[in-house]
Amino acid sequence: MSLAQLHYTSAPPGPDGSGFRFTAVTPDMPQSLLREAEQLIGYEPPRDAPPRPTDAELAGFPKMLSHSLLSDGSRLLCRTVYTGSDYSGRWGNFHAHAVHLPAHGGLPGDELPITTWDSPRWSVSTPDAGVPTPLGSLTPSGFFDRNGLIEFAASRAPWLTDFFSDLRRSSEDPNAPQIILIERDSADVARWIALAAAVLPRELAHQLTFTTYTRRPQLARQQIIGVLPADGQGLAGYEDRYRVHDCTAPGPTKPATDAWAETAAQVWLGKAPEVFKEAAALPGEHFTAGPLAAVALCARVMLPSRGRAAAAEWTRSGADTLGGQRLRRLVDALSRLAADRTPAETAALCQLLAALNGKAPVITTAPLAAVVLTEAVRRDPGVELPDLRTSELTDDLRQRLCAELRPDLRAGIADSTQDVSRRIELLRLADTLALDCTDLLPDVVRRLCRALLADPDAAYTPAVRSALQEQFNLRAALLAKCDDAAAGDPPSASRLLTRTGLSLDGVQALPHLRMCAEAPAATVAGCDRVTALHNVLRAGGVSAFTEPLVLRTAVRLVWDDSTPTAGEARLLLAGLGSDVHRAADTWREIVKAALEAPADDPDAAHLAPELLRCFSGELAPRQRAALLLLEFARDLREGQAGTGWADRALALRAAAESPRPAVLEHAFGALARRLLSQERPDGELYALIHSGDRDLIAAYGRAAQEDRVGDRLRIVPEYVADCFVSWSSHPQAGGAWHETRTALLDKVLRPIVRALTDEDISSVERHLERTGDRWADEFRAWNRPGAFGRLGRRFGGRGQRSTVRGPRWGDVEPPRKDGRSS
Repeated sequence: MSLAQLHYTSAPPGPDGSGFRFTAVTPDMPQSLLREAEQLIGYEPPRDAPPRPTDAELAGFPKMLSHSLLSDGSRLLCRTVYTGSDYSGRWGNFHAHAVHLPAHGGLPGDELPITTWDSPRWSVSTPDAGVPTPLGSLTPSGFFDRNGLIEFAASRAPWLTDFFSDLRRSSEDPNAPQIILIERDSADVARWIALAAAVLPRELAHQLTFTTYTRRPQLARQQIIGVLPADGQGLAGYEDRYRVHDCTAPGPTKPATDAWAETAAQVWLGKAPEVFKEAAALPGEHFTAGPLAAVALCARVMLPSRGRAAAAEWTRSGADTLGGQRLRRLVDALSRLAADRTPAETAALCQLLAALNGKAPVITTAPLAAVVLTEAVRRDPGVELPDLRTSELTDDLRQRLCAELRPDLRAGIADSTQDVSRRIELLRLADTLALDCTDLLPDVVRRLCRALLADPDAAYTPAVRSALQEQFNLRAALLAKCDDAAAGDPPSASRLLTRTGLSLDGVQALPHLRMCAEAPAATVAGCDRVTALHNVLRAGGVSAFTEPLVLRTAVRLVWDDSTPTAGEARLLLAGLGSDVHRAADTWREIVKAALEAPADDPDAAHLAPELLRCFSGELAPRQRAALLLLEFARDLREGQAGTGWADRALALRAAAESPRPAVLEHAFGALARRLLSQERPDGELYALIHSGDRDLIAAYGRAAQEDRVGDRLRIVPEYVADCFVSWSSHPQAGGAWHETRTALLDKVLRPIVRALTDEDISSVERHLERTGDRWADEFRAWNRPGAFGRLGRRFGGRGQRSTVRGPRWGDVEPPRKDGRSS
């Protein structure tokens, strides 16, 4: 097959006119293509070119080899040279010889366009008769020999990485900036393009467009544009359109960021261009550094840390495609000492080692394990090691590493300033090397326990989890320490087990931890907490009678920050006895249950005497007095309180030193309710009234307003008479009593009396008459509409004559022998 050709130069007059025109064209080539090609093949001599160059000077003019994409998808490969004078002797002539390549076709023999540089098949003149000579191929000239390109790459080392990075971007993005190469010789631009063609995948190298020379880079449409220094000035300021590489100026010094480009540059500098073809045959996306870096390392090319990391990452999944021998060479290369190894590379090596373990022979992976272990000990504390076993190191290597790393390992494990997870990691490394560090274990375990209890989510790292799974001594010591800690802080230990799932399987007793593990299930919402306590104790596997501290742990797990109810405390005391609670120091919780019980909890008063009997030696005086108040409340309710109620209640309150309000409510409320009964002993209400104690009198006032008092007043006239006498007595006994009695008469008794029937009123009056005519008269006066204010004034004036004594209904003045009150 012959290539379609065209020739363009300055020609003498003919059928198509004179001047620059196509002088020879393969038949049937469309005019639209010729018009488009005419814009691409023109040549302007350099700015400083001599006006009438000699033949020797003509040979030094730049040569323009261009490969351009046409609008129809086809391509034009053209070589244009300056020829000096034309047919008429005028200067400024050039000759362009081009071949047209179809959209999906290329040069014969799969040759790349750049290989046609200086091909002997390019013509510098129009063929005779204006008919192109048949052209079956463009034979490469051999200009781009391997050693020559390697030498050129070395001379352009500072620009290589940036150039390859821009080349990658240009190949991936049609809108990427054009690449400008500033060189003094167009042949050097051609060498750049040859370097680019070698690093690109073959199909992209065929499509790469370029021109080795132009005077007007702003008009060029190719991806790579070669210009002389004089024509490249000012282009660097348009970074969105051009990426300028001025190889006539000092090279760039900024650090590389493109791993593939950096690796490609190192391959050329490592004199191994055959690596590009070898890497292209491996699986992986275009422009990923992994395959290229892996093959380069196998070829003994020195790569920086970023490239080595990329090779390790790719090999995790691509090891099978390398083969045994090449994989071993790669591992050896990755395992060499390197001062620039970064944490990212070390992490990649760890992941590679994990991927190869069990799949590759130990003799292959052992060097990698050695470098990973060394890095983890000496350089990078953040390395997450794969699961290593001593058997995965050769004996010689293990012994060498043990000798080399022993000082660093022991110093790091003993360093209390380091994070505990780092010390655990070093313990794990020591275990891998079979290095005994048992003597350093206690402090590490103590700090690990503290960290786990404080923040299990942060402290239970993958490294810690792996170490506990692998090292029996570490696990046993930690669980024993956590069990001790659980006795002092059960909720934290329970949270630790819940958050981490730390297993308690094994032969250790661990009663406190086992109770902590059971607690969440035993204490679900709505469960009986005393039953939950016994379930938790049972999970511990130790009797509270032989190991009382487990009782304290169980109590804290079940009740946490809350307090048992008085009823629960009675069950705890009755079920286990006082000796166990005293030994476990849980007696305080039981006492607290009584003292903090609500005022309407009857169990508190029944618990109090049991506590006074069981813990007489442990109770503080103020606790004893408070419990005596509760016991007094029970005695009042059961009618066993003796006499002197008000004095006793006030004395116990003083001894209790400001007891809790609920305790006072227990005692004062019980006292007030007894005084509101018709069976109260003589003189007790008088003592309350004249005590002047606002709390005690207020308790009486609250009790008198309870529903049961109102209900009794509505149905028992005798009780109405009794309350009227009690509340009408001693109006001047003190401000507290005056306020209370006035409120009771006005707000409690009056509404009820007003609602009574005439028969009930008559009954009330008859009961009052038995006490004395005075009370009946005063009741009638008090009960008349609008009479309360006058009666209040009368009571205020006669209060000094009243006493609080009475045989039945109240503490009123007893009747005289003549039946009349005084």
